[in-house]
Amino acid sequence: MTSDIKRGVSLYSFQHETFQGKMSLEDCFKTCADMGALGIEIIGEQTFWGWPEASVDEAKIDEWHALIKKYDATAVSHDFMLDYKRYKGRMMPFEEQVASVKKDIDFGARLGMKYIRALVSIAPEVLVAAAPYAEEKNIKILIEVHAPLHFDHPWIIRHAEAFEKSGSDALGFLPDMGMFLFKFPPVWKERFIRNGVPQKIADYIEAAYEDRVLSEYVILNVREMGGEGPALGMAETLRHNAAYEPKRMLDFMHRIHNVHGKFYQMDDNLVEPSIPYDEIVRVLKQGGYKGYICSEYEGNRWIEDAHEVDSVEQVRRQQEMLKSLIGEPTPSALAA
Repeated sequence: MTSDIKRGVSLYSFQHETFQGKMSLEDCFKTCADMGALGIEIIGEQTFWGWPEASVDEAKIDEWHALIKKYDATAVSHDFMLDYKRYKGRMMPFEEQVASVKKDIDFGARLGMKYIRALVSIAPEVLVAAAPYAEEKNIKILIEVHAPLHFDHPWIIRHAEAFEKSGSDALGFLPDMGMFLFKFPPVWKERFIRNGVPQKIADYIEAAYEDRVLSEYVILNVREMGGEGPALGMAETLRHNAAYEPKRMLDFMHRIHNVHGKFYQMDDNLVEPSIPYDEIVRVLKQGGYKGYICSEYEGNRWIEDAHEVDSVEQVRRQQEMLKSLIGEPTPSALAA
C-alpha cells in the first residue's frame, strides 16, 4: 500500500563529512538524489558559512537554487536558532526575539523553503507574533517537539493552545522521532562501555530502560553499585529519553508538516534497533500525513572514537527502510 509520505534528508546527517571537508554541498545533493530522497532540510549555520551573524552572498543563494534545479529536489526546511541569551546578564527583549525570527523567515524565503524549524525553547508568544509575517512569506514556522519533551508536556500543550487561539495556519509542529526511543541504543551502550562503564552496570541500565524504571531509581541504584563518572552519565540519559507513544501525534496531525527521522544506527537488516519506525510510519499513514520524513543521523558522535563514520551508508540504509515502510512503488512497478 502506497502513501503520500515523502522521503527527505536533513543535511545535518552529513555533519561529520562536511565538517571534515569530505563532502561539498553538491556532494550532499547528489547523495540524496541517488537515494531518491529529494526533500532537502538544512541547518543554516552548517550549510551557509557565517549565518546568521553575517549575510549570505547572493552567489551562494544562486548556487543553492541551481542545485535544487539540477537534482530536481525540494527545499523543505531551514532549521534556525534563537539566541535569546546572547547578551550577558539579560535576556533578549521580546521585540528583538520576534525580529530575529522574522530574519530567519526572510532567509527561508530566499532559499525557497516551505518551513522553518523553531527550537523548542522559543516561547509561543514569540512565534504567534511572527506568524503574520510568515503568512506573507508563504512559510510555516514549526516548533520541534524533541525529547525530553513530548506532545503531552505542558510546554508543548501551551504552544498548541497558543497556535489554535491565534487562528494562524503558519504555526505548526515538527516531531523528532527520538522522542519515541523504546530501547536503549546499542551504540550508546557500546560508547559508554568504552568510556569506562562496567559491563554489569551497563547491562543494568539497558534493562532498566526497557523496563521503564524511574530514572531517579536507576541513578540511585547505579551509585549503590559503585558507579561513578561515565556510569552516572549513562544513567542520566534516562532522564532525557522516554518511550512516548507515536499515536499521540494523531491529535496534532493537522499542524504536523515535517518530521525528523532521527536515528542512531541502522543495522545490516535495515532496522533501527531503538526507534519503532514500523509503528511510527503506521501512525503517520493513519493520520493522513503527506509531508516529508527527513533522515537525521546522530550516530556519528557515538562511534567516532572507535570507528570510521560513514553517514552516507547509514542514511542510505534508513532511506531503504523508509521506502519499504512507506510503500513507495519500485521502478519496475512504475514501469508496469
